[in-house]
Amino acid sequence: MNIAGGIREFAVATPRATAVIDGDRTLTFGALGERSSRLGARLLERGLRTGERVGVLLGNRLEYPEIAAGIAKAGLVMVPLNPRLTPAESRYILEHSGARALVLDDALAAVAGDVDDLRLVVLSIGGSQLGPEYEAELARTTSRDPGVHVAEQDPFCIAYTSGTTGRPKGVVISHRSRALTFYLSALEWGLGPGRTSAAVAPMYHGAGFAFGYAPVFCGGTVTMLRHWDPEEFLALMARDRVQSTFLVPTHAQMLRGLGEGAVAGHDLSALDTLYFNASALPWPLKQWVMQEFPGRGIHELYGSTEAGIITNLRPVDQLTKPGSVGHAWFMTELRVVDDEGNPVGPGEPGELFSRSPFLMNGYHDNSEATAACTTEDGFLSCGDVVVRDDDGYVHIVDRKKDLIISGGVNVYPREIEDVLATHGAVTESAVVGLPHETWGEEVAAYVVLRGGATASVEELETHCRTALAGFKVPRRWTVVDTLPRNAAGKVLKRELRDRAVTTHR
Repeated sequence: MNIAGGIREFAVATPRATAVIDGDRTLTFGALGERSSRLGARLLERGLRTGERVGVLLGNRLEYPEIAAGIAKAGLVMVPLNPRLTPAESRYILEHSGARALVLDDALAAVAGDVDDLRLVVLSIGGSQLGPEYEAELARTTSRDPGVHVAEQDPFCIAYTSGTTGRPKGVVISHRSRALTFYLSALEWGLGPGRTSAAVAPMYHGAGFAFGYAPVFCGGTVTMLRHWDPEEFLALMARDRVQSTFLVPTHAQMLRGLGEGAVAGHDLSALDTLYFNASALPWPLKQWVMQEFPGRGIHELYGSTEAGIITNLRPVDQLTKPGSVGHAWFMTELRVVDDEGNPVGPGEPGELFSRSPFLMNGYHDNSEATAACTTEDGFLSCGDVVVRDDDGYVHIVDRKKDLIISGGVNVYPREIEDVLATHGAVTESAVVGLPHETWGEEVAAYVVLRGGATASVEELETHCRTALAGFKVPRRWTVVDTLPRNAAGKVLKRELRDRAVTTHR
């Protein structure tokens, strides 16, 4: 298995079929096959050797799938970079991964910063600030597939985590892991030939790449949303007759924020499948999604960059299992254990471990971190505390590291956030533990209110007390315009904690 495999197959089987749409630009499978081969050949001509790393600094655009496939055809390893990084953060990833080349959008040259001393082979799309222009480089070489053989377990990618707990770690992901993910995603969410999907989440992130590249790998069409805007998203869905798309809960919140009738005002009759990931989809928001997209198959899946997809709640269970992320996904085993590693029973919270072909090879150049999250018999933990019900459905309780211990009692932030989500004035919230001299930690809530809505602290506290024990009710409240998030849409709670500690010094 190789992530270039699907491109190779459909460049022969359906060369005139459309593989990628990017606004008014399109790319057929034949052109995708040729251009990816040219890129791979050119990188090898410029001196790269099998297994060496190539940084990729792009937003969602037509060239992303061909660059990923070209790197794989040459037996090289892709290192995606987030366009929102600082130059120092970009440099850390390029240095830590040992990158020998960089392919970037010329408009993002400032994000890469000064890389002259790194002696990288640079190809620049749409300009030449840091290196020769991409199209000119492709034109200088052969269209013959480099055909470099790599083993299934060899890495196709080193994906750096968002760094919510310090320096980002490089997650080494194999060709086998992602090729299997692509095929099973096609089976689950309909991404194959004759089907059009939208790449909405950023492709430099693990899930965004998996669900943006999978449609093309499996012979379908992907249409690129360059940047998130709820109105532009709806227009793209209607224009390109999109049938399935991957979203994160923040996208749904912003769609709801457009107001009544906004979704119905677009022709989304082609759409039949929506699947969500990245963070909890609160029950009130999920009910809104089901109401605004009636008759569609709605899935809520759970996973991580390190473990791939772990569970999926399928459409048949959406109404009967609110708050659950479903059963184990294809080819996946689950284990839920206490702090001593002993299995826990139904209804008891424990740390979730999974074992599947999708697991990472390990963290790049960080064997200690790899050992800390894996077991001798091949299970991996994402650090989440869960409960399994009597039917085996998984309910995420919270991130283990986000657990608040106040006065010696465990408080799970997600439980409080779920209650706040049912308040009519609250769009979203984040609950964290802040240092307290007496109690160790106190519960603090950051709340985003709906446009034009108001809610006093007393009102929010009263609402919480209707469903929560007194010790769980937040003692500190802050209304904010937005919550800080990473590229995957996950709230950066560490940033909220650090901000609060700095403010109250």
